[in-house]
Amino acid sequence: MDLKLLLQDHLKKQDAKGGALDVGEDKDTDALFEKYYSEWKGTSKEQKEYKFLTIPRFYHKLPPDDDQLLLKLREESRAIFLQRRSRELLDNEELKNLWILLDKNQSAPNHGGEEQLINYEDFLKVGEQAGPKCKQYFQPSTFCKLLQNDPYGRISIINFFNYVMRKVWLHQTRIGLSLYDVTGQGFLRESDLENYILELIPTLPQLDGLEKSFHNFYVCTAVRKFFFFLDPMRTGQIRIQDILACSFLDDLLELRDDELPKDQQQNNWFSAPSALRVYGVYLNLDKDHNGMLSKQELSRYGMGTLTPVFIDRVFQECLTYEGEMDYKTYLDFVLALENQKDPQALHYFFKILDIDGRGYLNVFTLNYFFRSIQDQMRQHNQEPVSFEDVKDEIFDMVKPVDPYRITLQDLINCGQGDVVTSILIDLNGFWTYENREVLVTDSNEEPSQV
Repeated sequence: MDLKLLLQDHLKKQDAKGGALDVGEDKDTDALFEKYYSEWKGTSKEQKEYKFLTIPRFYHKLPPDDDQLLLKLREESRAIFLQRRSRELLDNEELKNLWILLDKNQSAPNHGGEEQLINYEDFLKVGEQAGPKCKQYFQPSTFCKLLQNDPYGRISIINFFNYVMRKVWLHQTRIGLSLYDVTGQGFLRESDLENYILELIPTLPQLDGLEKSFHNFYVCTAVRKFFFFLDPMRTGQIRIQDILACSFLDDLLELRDDELPKDQQQNNWFSAPSALRVYGVYLNLDKDHNGMLSKQELSRYGMGTLTPVFIDRVFQECLTYEGEMDYKTYLDFVLALENQKDPQALHYFFKILDIDGRGYLNVFTLNYFFRSIQDQMRQHNQEPVSFEDVKDEIFDMVKPVDPYRITLQDLINCGQGDVVTSILIDLNGFWTYENREVLVTDSNEEPSQV
């Protein structure tokens, strides 16, 4: 029944009981309906307006690109906000004072030569003396997290101080990265990260030897690692939070160390020797010196044992310019081959192996790629291995959810996705797999026996 009819029926009953209400006029009925309905619902017109006024604004529209005044105002206000946040962090002098306070208030018993420890009482005492900037670090939860097996319930002073140092460093780095976040949305675009790294180069002593003409190539090399691993969906932007959470920034800032060992430099993608190695290989492959790589030129990569079918698929799936590959696309190719165990690398290879774009690899797909391995074996005067045997071994290794289809998630979950891809795309990778037992035996023998 209509609510208004219910109200009229209610008013008639009231009138029959001796009330003085006249229900003949529709106008009066409408007014009474609105009054009673608001009371029943608990929201009058005034209450509604008040509630709308008190709802906090949760979305602030970005100014349009053509409104330079608003854009500049937003940029300046963000810079002032970040500067204020930066001033709230502990500086070097304040960190030194904190260490002195911790050292003075270490808790007994203290046996000579043992690690410096502090109990909860002394911990709170230092927190009061250290000043307001340090208050956030002297929380009960922080103390509990750092508790070990000390019988007196104490924590390590050096562990706590390292925790504070790490927190300060993270906040400083976040503020530094946020200064390059043009939109203020918590993301860095490729150009933003390029600017950050370019301005960071003069502060890294390990890069002092790089010629200025190479700086742009170095920046491109460094940025590609961030985007290859942190932007697998190729959106063109990375969350600042993800940059801070991964170890890449640590590797990059490790180059501040004047005495970084050579073996660490070789293993660090961001070091000068590593960047020069990657770019040097690219130049060596570029036989016609046009700054781009053709299929034939890329096929010489590594030991020259990548299959032609795989190289063809790389050029089909990856961005090319008139059929040739530029340095940026080449860096993705190198990062995938040098990090085959990582999910992002497997995602790269799976996209190439999935020739029909169905989201899975079947027996036909495996055979399509393995035929090229068999052809290479014939070219090297080797007896080709039966595909049926290899197919069974691949499915045994992967153990896919569907026994006839291998998905990307199956490759990641099995922990041997790198072996599977090597078998299908690289003769040397297949040979290594086939001779794994001999290679393991050789590695356990003395060099002279080998």
